Amino acid sequence: MRKLYNAAHLYMIIGLVSGLAYREITKIKHFTGETQLGLVHTHVLALGMLFFLIVLMLEKQFALSAVGLFDWFFWIYNAGLAVTVVMMTLHGTLTVLGHESGDAIAMVAGLGHILLTVGLILFFVTLGKRIPARREVADQSTPAGRPAAEPLAGG
Repeated sequence: MRKLYNAAHLYMIIGLVSGLAYREITKIKHFTGETQLGLVHTHVLALGMLFFLIVLMLEKQFALSAVGLFDWFFWIYNAGLAVTVVMMTLHGTLTVLGHESGDAIAMVAGLGHILLTVGLILFFVTLGKRIPARREVADQSTPAGRPAAEPLAGG
């Protein structure tokens, strides 16, 4: 669980710093156009910090790390997010500086997105293995399919 917290915390820091960097670089260069640099901030906060906070809650509830695929998900997803964010930052910075980014950056960014996709698939497979099937839940209830009533306190 600690590594999920640490990942969320790290992405929070990177997300805030990237927002500041975007503002300062565009201000220094008097840039007013469209650039991917402005999207890095929200991508890191949403796909990094918020996502790992949600995974942290799901880990607490379902013990996701008990599934062997969990570590694969964690590292592949992080690699994909890192590659994607670095390429967005590089492409956006080159745009602000007035340079073309070229096909190589687009190809590497595509690889980052593929890794993110594989990581998300592994995450859902892992989550699916920890959530009980509907019939397992029904087996724990009364014959009518309703949960057993809780005894009243004090009486």
